[in-house]
Order: sequence, then structure tokens, then C-alpha cells
Amino acid sequence: MCSANIASPRPYRKTKRALTEAETRQRIIEATVELHETLGPAKTTIKAIAERAGVQRATVYNHFPELQALFEACNAHYYERHPMPDPTPWAGIASPKERFRVAVRELYRWYEETEAMLSAGIRDIDAVPPAAREAFFGYFRHVARSLMTGRRERGRVRTRTAAAVGHAISFVTWHSLVREGSLTSEEAADLMEAMVCAAAG
Repeated sequence: MCSANIASPRPYRKTKRALTEAETRQRIIEATVELHETLGPAKTTIKAIAERAGVQRATVYNHFPELQALFEACNAHYYERHPMPDPTPWAGIASPKERFRVAVRELYRWYEETEAMLSAGIRDIDAVPPAAREAFFGYFRHVARSLMTGRRERGRVRTRTAAAVGHAISFVTWHSLVREGSLTSEEAADLMEAMVCAAAG
């Protein structure tokens, strides 16, 4: 009985330590997200992350020995709460015009929701690890291809239409029209629909 009593707290202590480590890791991730959103990736230092999370710098390195792993955890945490619009349902819309109309409005609503993070991230894009950078821009290349599928334009007209679609789905375009041009997102989407139609002739 005595030996059993002595041994029993060990799993509890181990579980408690594991929970504490998980909580610390989560604090580090959340601190990184907050700093990326406010200062931007270029100004987010390990020291700043540690101070925001309330831990030592060594603790950050213990949980994330490589910057890439920290970025991946940060992105996963942020996009779990602010998921990118899913292009899959758009592929089921037969009309390219209607597909674009739906897609651009979903994207613009997402831009409104994620404006601070996207503004800082795009400004500091050179500070973002290559894999994360490629994943971000790869998403928009996929969206652009999806929105060009089934269109009948050919030659220079298709090139012009593809350029118009790519311009319309860009965060920078939305920001220019809405924040600098004082349009609503709906008005900006209407304008981009008209531009794509004009490009397609």
C-alpha cells in the first residue's frame, strides 16, 4: 500500500507538467499572432514574443527551435479563427460571371475581417519564411485559375480578362478601393465585376 501511495502522484505530476507546457506553448503562439498583427513580422522579435507571453526567451526557443515552426503554428492558430474562403464550392458554379460575383464578395468580406493581419504581413512579406509566403500566394493563384475556368475568351482578350480577375481578387486592390477610395466592399465588388466584364469585351 505504501509503495502504491508513493507512486500514484507521478502520473498526476506528469500530466500537470504537460498541461503547463501546452499552455505555455499556446501563450507563445498567441503572443506571436498579436505581434504580427500589430507590429508586423519584420518587427516581431523573440524578445518581444517572450515579453508578451510572459516567459523567458529560452522558453520560446525550447518550444520553437526554428522560426519556420513558429510561423506555421502562428498561421494555423490565426487561420483556424479566420479561415480563408474555400474555393471548392465556387467550382460548382457553372457560370464564370456568377462564380466571380460570389468569390469576390466572399474574399472582400474576409479582407474586412483580416485587414490588420494582411496589411502587416504583405508590408513585411520579405520577413515571412518562403514556405509560408508560397502557401499564401499559391492560394490566390489557385483562386485565379478557378475563376478563369470555363471562360470562352481566347488570345489577348483572355490575357486581359485574367489580368482583370487577378487584380480584382488582390487584397491590395480591395484596400485601395475601400480604405483609400472610401467605397464599401459591396461597391468595390460591383466595380470589379464591371471591370472584368469590360476586359472580356
